[in-house]
Amino acid sequence: MCTVCGCAEGNTRIEGHDHEHHDHSHSHDHDHHHGHSHDHSHDHAHDHSHGAVTVVHHHYHFKNKGDVHIHYHGASAPAQAPHNHSQDHEHSHDHDHGHHHSHEHHDHEHDHDHHHHAFEPQQQGEDLHYGHGPAHAHAPGMSQHKMVQIEQDILGKNNAIAAHNRAHFQADQQLVLNLVSSPGSGKTTLLTETVKQLSGQLPVAVIEGDQQTANDADRIRATGVPAIQVNTGKGCHLDAAMVDTAYHRLALESGGVLFIENVGNLVCPASFDLGESHKVAILSVTEGEDKPLKYPDMFAAADLVLINKTDLLPHLNFDLPRCIESARQVNPNIEVICLSATSGEGMDRWLSWIAERISSKETAVCA
Repeated sequence: MCTVCGCAEGNTRIEGHDHEHHDHSHSHDHDHHHGHSHDHSHDHAHDHSHGAVTVVHHHYHFKNKGDVHIHYHGASAPAQAPHNHSQDHEHSHDHDHGHHHSHEHHDHEHDHDHHHHAFEPQQQGEDLHYGHGPAHAHAPGMSQHKMVQIEQDILGKNNAIAAHNRAHFQADQQLVLNLVSSPGSGKTTLLTETVKQLSGQLPVAVIEGDQQTANDADRIRATGVPAIQVNTGKGCHLDAAMVDTAYHRLALESGGVLFIENVGNLVCPASFDLGESHKVAILSVTEGEDKPLKYPDMFAAADLVLINKTDLLPHLNFDLPRCIESARQVNPNIEVICLSATSGEGMDRWLSWIAERISSKETAVCA
């Protein structure tokens, strides 16, 4: 989860977008051709040093809704000056802080992380398990309580934008498939062969997610299918806001299929709803049949798993039945299709799966 890996610090670049996206905590009012507008916020911080205590104030400004000030007070190392007031922005506002709050830290009631017990991993035999706490993860210097709070905040904001995306997809009658896998699964090759066969039959477009380069988007565009690259910088997944921006730049015709090729990662993308109709997990036979058990959240979130590169099975020690059993152990309802994007084996089943959902007018049904 991003509270652990720190991917929110990465810069995001979307092709055709004039400025870089950071963490989407600042933005602007903008209108889409669908007639929807967004009202977002920005924040700035002030440091006030009082003797041995530094208090940090974060002010969040919501346009057209009045200024909302949220103050976070935290103690830090001894201050170098009796009062150091700095702002990291050039425009000014009138803020009356008043400083009516008390900083008698021998008897204060602020809820700091040091009030919570340090997280200790569970030990089973010689193994250490850091995923059994309330946050199901660990970050040095951060309590489980704080990690849960941060995760809820991040996912809450993401899910609100995902709901906005879903409304657009439904209105436009788009089947939206979020393709997720680890690096090297053959995801881009599979997607390229898929759009080649669908192109000309119905509107198709692709949103490509990677940390850097436009290599995969260029491969898709070479087929004649429109694609837009989203580079996430340090980010390890796409989020709903990135998809929102990219989708409105594609101008895909109604009644089509939008493929979202997520960043190669079987961890973080599992938690982020993009507004898609389905998550489709892709697993190659070169990776190991126990992948669903190692990364259960992803396979639990997926509706379909594509086991790719089956043409290599004669050359590998890969237990295909065990792989399928592992996937269904994690998710009893998951569908499984075995195929090879290179040889074409099983591609008809995959295309039929897509066609069935288009013909049933299924669009963005995930909640």
